[in-house]
Formats: sequence, C-alpha cells, structure tokens
Amino acid sequence: MIARVGLAAVCGAGGQDVITLRGITWDHPRGRQPLEETADFYADRFGVRVEWSARSLKDFGDAPIDALAERYDIIILDHPHVGIALTGRRPLLPLDTYIDPADLQTLAGQSAGPSHESYMLAGHQWALGNDGAMQAGSRRTDLGSFDWPGDWESVMALGTELTKGVSRLAIPLAPTDAVCSFISLCAGRDGMNEPARCFVKHDVGLWALGVLQRLLEVCHPQSPHWNPIAMYEHMSTHDDVAYCPLAFCYTNYSRTGFRPRQIAFGPVPQPRGSVLGGAGLGVSARCRHPREACNYGLWLCSAAVQRGLYVRHGGQPGNIEAWRDDAADEVTGGFFSGTRQVIENAFVRPRHVGWPAFQEWAGNTIRSTLLSRSDHAACLRAVESRYQQSLDAVEP
Repeated sequence: MIARVGLAAVCGAGGQDVITLRGITWDHPRGRQPLEETADFYADRFGVRVEWSARSLKDFGDAPIDALAERYDIIILDHPHVGIALTGRRPLLPLDTYIDPADLQTLAGQSAGPSHESYMLAGHQWALGNDGAMQAGSRRTDLGSFDWPGDWESVMALGTELTKGVSRLAIPLAPTDAVCSFISLCAGRDGMNEPARCFVKHDVGLWALGVLQRLLEVCHPQSPHWNPIAMYEHMSTHDDVAYCPLAFCYTNYSRTGFRPRQIAFGPVPQPRGSVLGGAGLGVSARCRHPREACNYGLWLCSAAVQRGLYVRHGGQPGNIEAWRDDAADEVTGGFFSGTRQVIENAFVRPRHVGWPAFQEWAGNTIRSTLLSRSDHAACLRAVESRYQQSLDAVEP
C-alpha cells in the first residue's frame, strides 16, 4: 500500500538525507517495542526515521492530545480522543487527504473488529489502527481446571468457590477500568446510548453496578488498586490470582519467557459488547512531512508488517490478518485464536470532544461508589447528568 505520493518518493536512495519524525506512544513494551525495534529497519529502507517517546497509560487514556500535536509529528492515540479533531484547535491531520482511498479501504477490510472504523469521524479518517485490543477474559491455566465462565452468574459462582482456596478472582478497578467494565456490562445487554443522547438505560446501568459490586466481594483485595498492567504483572509473578473475567488484554503476558508464568486470554462471560481498546496512529496537523508520516503509517499497519515484524517485536496488531495467522498465534501462546471473536464483537465508546473528560470523571465516580457501597441509583443519576453535559462540550 502507498500514500498518494508513493513510498518510492521517500525511499532513502541516492544518498538522500534521512528525514526524522518525532513520535509519542504509551509506556509499555506492547506500545513501545514494535515501534522502537523497527525504526532502524524502516529508516534503512525508506529514508525516514521515527524517534519515539512514551507517556503513561493513564495519560494515553485520559489526557488531551492537542498539546502533544504541538511537539510530535506522529501520535499513538486512543480512539475516544478523535473528537478533538473537530474542534477549532484541529490538532490532527485528516489522513484521507493524503492516503489513497483504495489503501484506506484495504485497511478497513483488514480491521481487527471495529479498530479501523473507530478512528473515522465526520467523514474523515483521523488515525490508522496499528494496535488492536478489547476487554477480554484471562486465567492461569495451571491454577485450576475450570472452564471459561459463560455468564456473570457463573463468574460469581467461580469467584465464591475460589475464595475457599489460595487463588482468587480479580478484576482491575482503577478509574478507567471501572467505567470501561461498566460500559462492557451495559453494552452486552444492549443498554448503551439508548435512547439517543442517553448514556445508558437506567435498569441496565443498575444491573451493571450490581454485578461490579458483587464481584468486589469475591475479588483479590488489590483489585480496586490495579489497572490491567498492574494486575497482569502480579498475575504472572504470583499464584494468588487464577482468573479475571474482564480487562484490557495484553498479548505480551501470553508469550513464553515474557514473565515467569504465562497468562491465557479468552472470552468474556457475555456474547458481545466488550469495550474496544487498542491504539491508532495519527499525524499532527503541524507535521512538516505529512506524506512521509502517512506512508510510515501505511507500512506499519499493513498485513505483512503486522503479522510479521510487529508481532515478533511484542506488538498486538490492529490488522485482523495477524489475528488469523497461525505463526503469530503460536508466538503469542494462542492469544489471537482465543480472543478473535471477542474483538470482532467489541463496542466502540463515544468519541465526542467531551468524552475523555467525562470518562475520567465517571471512572472516579463509579469506583468510589463501589468502594464506599454508596447508593447505585444516585451514582447513575450523577453519571447520566455529567454525560449530558459532555455532549454539549465544544473544547476538551
């Protein structure tokens, strides 16, 4: 695939000086390694080098991207942030103005679930889905012979049974994870955004808060303090967490040798609605070499690179061809075959400009309600009211 100017235009042939682009990703081997480890490869062949920096997982999920667009050419971003592209700040380049429509159509057809589509808004493609993820189930297969629970009552029963032994159920409930798990539960019951401008159906929202409250009763005591990375780090180095029903997945932890113990990833206890995660490659509107940046994005997101170099260097591709590849599946300990159906049925969060600030507020509110055992109906009313306000926001 090529941008409209063609990859040949940026190849480093004939002694041409190397163009340097600055990129910002997020700080985890999954976010950094496949980008950093392929930088020399790309520079040697195409005369363009991307120098990468990283920000925290929390800033990746919650912090506005307009300030990053002032300092970096390429931004790895979360799809709920694309709404800022429509504000007066216009920090992102509409990639469809530089990339051939046929190439975008190819990537759309190769998208891992709704990854590619999640970066399209108001008729423009604001990022390319280089990383694919969603909330999934996870377990230590050496800590029990139970089947993957198929519904939430089965999860509760398993959680209760596990309290009798050494290993427990866990679910990360840091603020972002609290609100995303709430959304997954609601989306699994078709409770999101119905009717129009409503965040969640009231009865479904009450049910979801009730499920999370019950889970907290049987979870590992550190669950409220964990994000997915912290939980997987613990889960892969200790033997007191056997199963998690819902958390953003990381293929690194299913690979042999990444940590002392492997984690298996699989289905969630509902047929659909798991919240989409992942990351997309956006280009700053202030980038001095937009065609080169777009060409790099097309190369990085191509099926050949995603199922090859990207996976080998610890990446979690946004291209479904990698999820279907037997060699990639073997490298990742069956991660892709175990979770492909989950990402194909994932739920895309709202992407209006007020969403990131709302998500941060709602996550803190839901988490504090669960920890204090406060009134669920009052929490839901407050969340709904704040969501209505977020819809009318014109700036982040």
